[in-house]
Amino acid sequence: MSKSKTLATWLALAGGSVGLHRFYLFGARDPWAWLIMLPTVVGAYGVYRMRDLGQDDVLAWWLIPLLGFALAASMLNAVIYGLRADDKWNAQFNAQSTTTKPSTSGWQAIVGVMVALLLGTGVLMATIAFSAQRYFEYQVETAPAAKR
Repeated sequence: MSKSKTLATWLALAGGSVGLHRFYLFGARDPWAWLIMLPTVVGAYGVYRMRDLGQDDVLAWWLIPLLGFALAASMLNAVIYGLRADDKWNAQFNAQSTTTKPSTSGWQAIVGVMVALLLGTGVLMATIAFSAQRYFEYQVETAPAAKR
């Protein structure tokens, strides 16, 4: 079966943080597809903890950036897949397929790349800002205790 570069780009965009693009390209036995889910689930647990226990939960502040970095990494995968040349894509993912014509991409892959760039930069900047804010708040909270 021929693997579509456009579909892989959009799967990385929509569900890359849970490994959908890797399951599509490499199958259910791909260990990286299963490992990609780990930071997403742990980060989502951090969001749950913060919603349940409030903003003072230190563990939640450590876990939430994992979700942001997982989302940003999946957007980077979408960009890499969408910008790969068709001949290189077909050489890697469609070399064994002799009965179907090689995969070609069009504007749909480029739109996926643009959306991934927009979302990925937004998520990455928000994650960095979120982490830095909590770090500096923690420094301010602990500064009076250190002077004693």
